[in-house]
Amino acid sequence: MKKLKMALSLRLVLLLKLGLGTTGAFAQSAAPVSSGAAETIEVRANKLSVETKIDRKVYVVADDAQSSFGTASDILNVIPSVDVDADGAVSLRGDGHVLILIDGKPSTQFQGSAAGENLRALSSADIERIEVLTTPPPQFKAQGAAGVINIVTRKHHNAGVSGRVQGSPGNLGRYTTGSSITYGADQGAVTLTAGFRHDLRERRVESFLIAPDSGSGQVLSSHSGFTERLGREVPSVGLSGDYALSESQSVNGSASWTKRGGLRTYTQQNQSSDANGVLVSSTGRLSSGHDPENDYDIAGTFAQKLARPGEALEFSLHRSISHQRETYDYTNQSFLPPAPDARSNLAFNEDHGIVEAGLDYVLPLGKVATVKFGYGLERDDYGFTNRGATVDPVTGDEMINPSLTNDFHDQQTIHSGYGSYQAVTGGFTWLGGLRTEWTQNEALLVTTNTRNEQRYFNVFPSLHMDYALTQHTTLSLGASRRITRPEPEALNPYIDHEYAPNLNSGNPYLKPQITQSFDLGFEVEQPIMTYQLTGYYRRNTNSVTNVVTYLGSGESLSTLANLPRNDSAGVEFSANGRVQRWLSYGLSGNAFYTQIDATQLGSPGLRSTNGVNLKAKLDFQLTAVDSLQVAIVRTDKRLTAQGSVRAINLLNLGYKRPLTPTLALVATLTDALNGQHFEREVSTPELTQTYQRRATGQVGFLGLVYTFGAKKKTKDAGFEYDLGSAK
Repeated sequence: MKKLKMALSLRLVLLLKLGLGTTGAFAQSAAPVSSGAAETIEVRANKLSVETKIDRKVYVVADDAQSSFGTASDILNVIPSVDVDADGAVSLRGDGHVLILIDGKPSTQFQGSAAGENLRALSSADIERIEVLTTPPPQFKAQGAAGVINIVTRKHHNAGVSGRVQGSPGNLGRYTTGSSITYGADQGAVTLTAGFRHDLRERRVESFLIAPDSGSGQVLSSHSGFTERLGREVPSVGLSGDYALSESQSVNGSASWTKRGGLRTYTQQNQSSDANGVLVSSTGRLSSGHDPENDYDIAGTFAQKLARPGEALEFSLHRSISHQRETYDYTNQSFLPPAPDARSNLAFNEDHGIVEAGLDYVLPLGKVATVKFGYGLERDDYGFTNRGATVDPVTGDEMINPSLTNDFHDQQTIHSGYGSYQAVTGGFTWLGGLRTEWTQNEALLVTTNTRNEQRYFNVFPSLHMDYALTQHTTLSLGASRRITRPEPEALNPYIDHEYAPNLNSGNPYLKPQITQSFDLGFEVEQPIMTYQLTGYYRRNTNSVTNVVTYLGSGESLSTLANLPRNDSAGVEFSANGRVQRWLSYGLSGNAFYTQIDATQLGSPGLRSTNGVNLKAKLDFQLTAVDSLQVAIVRTDKRLTAQGSVRAINLLNLGYKRPLTPTLALVATLTDALNGQHFEREVSTPELTQTYQRRATGQVGFLGLVYTFGAKKKTKDAGFEYDLGSAK
């Protein structure tokens, strides 16, 4: 009987390790426990995939089903506090002013108008973990009022040769492939990655606008709508490595290239009617073009260990470049009043470069304290050239249209220095620091020789404290001051006619936004369950908002302006645990309150709103080897200076089945209920507008993931704090 019990217990352990240990939300382990004369095997969960450090929350996503064939947007959308809209724009606690880093470094491809598109093109298979910092410490840039999202890519130091190969066909002709191979030795390792993604996106954009006509003064109802189809081919190659020159010196570096682009077409219809419903104008537009973008990134670090234990000096260099070229041909139709078709074209050139150099010094003071100092230099160069022309339908000759032609340059230099002190005292772990940044920005509208310069100096203090109430409960406090500098394109006053009649332009007189943030949290962490409760408050000065004005003839212009004040507060909650051996869960939410002072935009007084954002992620262990992941996301209605943005509901599904110890079958379905949409309502004395963007259709993949070689040992990346806090 004793042998039978032992055999059954061992069989249970093996089944659970094969199923839960490979595909579930928890890493499983078997530990022998003595109980009298009889020995039994107990299965228990190890540490959860969410880790709370003194200054950040770390979400390990490498084993998530969506990480196999999804994109960075898919992964971010299920992380607490983070929301991603239909165009890939990221917000943190409802604020879109987020600094997105890759391995602690900024990237040109995640800045500006194309940031959302590039996040939806970045393969999640290359992501190891996501770090969310709502009150970042001083070694991080002060840019980004809402905080920092650091995407940490997979980095392994393996003995011998190891790697991964995966591929998957998808619906509507989509497919994705990827591979990585690592060679590791005692002194270092080198990894080569390559991937190719063929994607297809469709969206429907509509604007319903009621406003008086600029000529006759009569109130017109205008409707503009277009259906856009975007083909996406995304090849990528990356090389990274590290090498120990000696016991005290080491170097590491990385280089990558990514290309994104394809055919982009849309069909547009525009109509206006008077108060009696009589049609007064009707036009159409056919567009076809390409928008290739090439992104390059290279980084290197030299680290020197100094005399004292743990004392080190690190020097880093980083260069990021993005080149985007867009060309579109248009056929412009007029049905009412009747007129012959007209042809035109638009061409955009956008170039963005970042150069960074940094020097960081760390000195442990015994076993319970550490000081850090650093200096950084950043230089950003941005150029945007636009050329528009009318085309003779008979001869094909082009005539430049001055109102559609523009040349804009922006150059920004930032000198920064920081210092911090982290210590453990009794049950307290605390981290205090100060960062200073001197900024010089020069924007030049070459077309009109208009120059705008800004120079300013800012001080950014921060403080983090943890207090261990018991072995499993912790109180935390975070506070920081941050800045949101306008994006270069936000300073460009040129009016963009790409999606007429919904026009866009920047504002050369935008001021940087200053934000004060405060967090107060309570966490309980147990072996199989963790839950957190965090209250937060943010006060923004000179916050940046979209402002819509009516130009007449059915055209609206969306630009940017500063608001004197914008406050937000809320309570975040999250829980991660296991209900049964076959079901684990992650639940989170954000109950928020927002108040906006938009009096300078014509609002009669302060405007406020409240709501609740909710997320749920369920991991079902269907059998010993089959697992199903269900992710549900609801982003509640949000307030804007002139109206509001409606709620969004999403449902994502993922399935995994290991076929062999090295081969797994994975299936994913993103946006199963087709809820990926953005809807903004604007109501002012001069106009009423409903603006909608809807991504149409689900994205599905079914494929295989194969791993080979030596067992992987993940190597932490980055210059970060970890002083053995109570967590």
